[in-house]
Amino acid sequence: MDKVDIGHRLDRLPVSYLHLAAVGICAFGFAFDTLELALGGILAAVFSAPPHAIGAQQLSLLLASVYIGATVGAPALGWVADRFGRRSTVTGLLIGLGITSLAGARSNSAEALTVWRCIGGIAMGAYPPIVIAYLTDLLPPARRGMLIFATTALATLGPPAGIFLVRYLTPLQPLGLEAWRWGFLVGGVGTLVVGLLFRFLPESPRWLQARGRHAQADAACSAFERSAAVSWLPAAGLATPSRQGRPAGEVANAPSRRQQLVVAAIFLLSPWATVAFPILKGAVLTQKGFEVSDALLVLGLSWFGPMLGTLVASTSIDLMERRTALALSAFAMTAAGACFVVGDSAAWVTGSSIAFGLFASLYVPTLTMYGAELFPTEARARSVAAAWALNRVGAAVGPLLLLPLLRSSGAITMFVLIAATLLLSVALLLLAPRGRQQWAMS
Repeated sequence: MDKVDIGHRLDRLPVSYLHLAAVGICAFGFAFDTLELALGGILAAVFSAPPHAIGAQQLSLLLASVYIGATVGAPALGWVADRFGRRSTVTGLLIGLGITSLAGARSNSAEALTVWRCIGGIAMGAYPPIVIAYLTDLLPPARRGMLIFATTALATLGPPAGIFLVRYLTPLQPLGLEAWRWGFLVGGVGTLVVGLLFRFLPESPRWLQARGRHAQADAACSAFERSAAVSWLPAAGLATPSRQGRPAGEVANAPSRRQQLVVAAIFLLSPWATVAFPILKGAVLTQKGFEVSDALLVLGLSWFGPMLGTLVASTSIDLMERRTALALSAFAMTAAGACFVVGDSAAWVTGSSIAFGLFASLYVPTLTMYGAELFPTEARARSVAAAWALNRVGAAVGPLLLLPLLRSSGAITMFVLIAATLLLSVALLLLAPRGRQQWAMS
């Protein structure tokens, strides 16, 4: 009853300024996490053209290294987050990511950079699922999707900032350092700062209660209750039975084993489109004859669509069942990606790249929220992180297979394979459990 009481106290709170502080700091960390991932696209362009051109196999391994690390980091740190706390785990992984990013900036060979990217991937792979599990624990259910989408929308500022920084510094090389190294330096310092900011946030009251730390859970919950409500964001109650098919306040059970396998398969398939294709856009553009600086401009502009689109979608994401939103995003990515690979003009590839990034930026947080809401507090971080590890497996394998295919058979053939993974994901959604975004959770 104590656990249910904590959950219901949190679920019935209005959005407060403490909630917004948690969202802001998580978004700040997300921005540097996505910046680190976006550096893969920069590296794909830089190391595909003279004077830094390297072989396809070596470049594939460099691009995949961060996701190889993530396949280990996501489940391992997900377990740590369920055992030792969401906030403490995120603080530690951000500090570790900052250190590896600074070390990557000092790398004197592609091999050394590959090693540091792999080590940094351990933290990068764990940050999204643990942070979304943390926010899922904290945020009122009727506003959860909106606020998590706002978090990811703000996070999209990281990649264009990093890309335009690298593009601007490419001819300048301040202090004799190549521009891509400055991307790692800025990302490393920023990540360290966010890691320290996390110490000012409360631990998840749900997690504390699940670990039997009742007094601390009550204190953390009381902190949210004492925080002033955000007047321009009024409270919205739990869904009614007619909208969600289940009485408000009833606690959702974990999905069956078959349903877990279906969800895991969707996570495994998603990065072929949402991760591998975006980081290979730079290689596709250089293959089309674009200069590295022009390719970086297209990549940078591509991130403004996701930011605006995610902010707009945040106002309606809680009104749509998660599986429906995922299916619509998958179909839209297929169409936009097809336009990108057949386009030749700068305007065409830029517009289609913006559109693809927009729908990919809707797909990833929706899928992660969908997974987080399926599991109870005790297993939420490790369950979502385990699914995210499968996502990182797909992200690691994608560049290893797709880049050689791009160079041997062209962009259209490569994208046919990516489109097949998207359509298969839509088919699997028909077998997946119904989304639970507005059911009360344990």
